[in-house]
Amino acid sequence: MDSLITAAGRALATGDPLGGLKRVALRNDAPALALRGIAMAQLGDLVRAKALLRSAARAFGPKETLARARCVVAEAEIALVSRDLKWPVRALEAARATLEAHGDTVNAALARLLEVRRLLLIGRLAESEATLAQLDPAFLPPASRAAYELVVAAIAIRRLRTKTARAALARAHDAARDAGIPALRAEVANALIILNAPAARLIARGEERLLLLEEVEAMLASNEFVVDAYRHVVRHGRAAVALARRPVLFALVCALSEAWPADAPRDLLVARAFKTRHADDSHRARLRVEMGRLRTALRTMAAVRATKRGFALIPHRACEVRVLARLAEEKHAAVLAFLADGESWSSSALALVLGSSQRTVQRALDSLAAAGKVQSFGRGRTRRWHTPPVPGLTTALLLPVPLPTD
Repeated sequence: MDSLITAAGRALATGDPLGGLKRVALRNDAPALALRGIAMAQLGDLVRAKALLRSAARAFGPKETLARARCVVAEAEIALVSRDLKWPVRALEAARATLEAHGDTVNAALARLLEVRRLLLIGRLAESEATLAQLDPAFLPPASRAAYELVVAAIAIRRLRTKTARAALARAHDAARDAGIPALRAEVANALIILNAPAARLIARGEERLLLLEEVEAMLASNEFVVDAYRHVVRHGRAAVALARRPVLFALVCALSEAWPADAPRDLLVARAFKTRHADDSHRARLRVEMGRLRTALRTMAAVRATKRGFALIPHRACEVRVLARLAEEKHAAVLAFLADGESWSSSALALVLGSSQRTVQRALDSLAAAGKVQSFGRGRTRRWHTPPVPGLTTALLLPVPLPTD
C-alpha cells in the first residue's frame, strides 16, 4: 500500500472526501478506483460512486478476494443510501462471509449492519433484531460503533422503547464525537431531533394535543381504552382487537371514541364510515348492520348502544377513552413518511416497503406531486422521488482498503 493510498484512506475515514480525491483523482489502479468511489459517495454522487466501485472490483486480481469483498460491501451501502432495495442481498452475505473468513471483523460487522438496516426499511423488525443480536459491538471502532447504536435506537423507536432509544443515541453521540466525522455527528443529531419531535395526536373529550414518543409509549402501556389509528388496533389493558382489515368498523370506533363520553350522530357516522355527505335510508340500514358487527368485535371491551340521535361507546370498565391519531390526516401519509427520511426513493422501492403495487404507489406520488408535496428527478427506471426542501444526509461509507495503525 503506497503513501498516497494510505493518506487518501485516512482522509476518507475522517470525513474529508475532497482531501481523499486530491491524492488519487488521477490514478486508475484498483485501490485508487475504490477510494475514488468512496469519495464520490461521500460527496453525494452515488451513480458515479457505484460505477467506480464496480470498476475497482473488476480491477482487483483473482487472488484479491478480500479487496473485492470490501468493494461489494461499499457498493451495498451505496445501494441502501440510494434506496435500491432490490440490490442482490446474497452478494452482501457472500462478501460478509469472505471478510469473516479473512479476519476482517470490522468490515464484516459493517456488512451485517447493512443487512439489519435493509431489514428495517422493508419492515422485517423481528429479523433485524435477530441479525443484530449476532453482532458484538465491543471491538468496533468509534465510527462503526456509532452506526451500530443508531441501528439499536431505530429498532427501539419502532418497538416504542424510548428509554432504550435515548440510551443508544447517547452512546452514538459519544462514539460519533470520538470518530470526529461531521456527517456522522449530523446523523446522530438528526435522530435525536426525530426522537424529540411530536409523534402523534391525542384526541380525548373533544380536545386535541400533540404527544411525544414517551407519552405514546405510556398511553399504550396503560389501562385506558385506546384507539390506535397508526396500527388500526383498539386496546383496553392487555386486550387488543385488530381492525386493519375492517376499515368501516375502525372508522366507526374512531368516530364514537372522538365523541365520547357523548354520543355520535348518525349522519356523522355515515359520513365517516361510508364516505358520503348525504345519508339516506339505505345508509342508515347499513349503519345498523355495521354497528352490530362492531358490538361483536368489541364485546370483551365495550358496549355500543343506540341513542335518540346516534350511537354511544361505553367501556366495560371505568376509564378514559382516547384516540391516538396521525399527526396529519393525509391520504398518502405512509408514502410521505418514508420520503421524510431525506433520501431519494424509486417507486419500486416504495412499493416494496409499503407492500403495495408499484402502480398504486405511482398514482399516490403523482397526486402528491400535483399538490407540491413531493418532487422527482430522472426518467423511467432512474426516476427518484423526494420531499422538498429537505436535503439528504451523506452517511459514512465503508473504506474498501484497511487503514494502517500507528
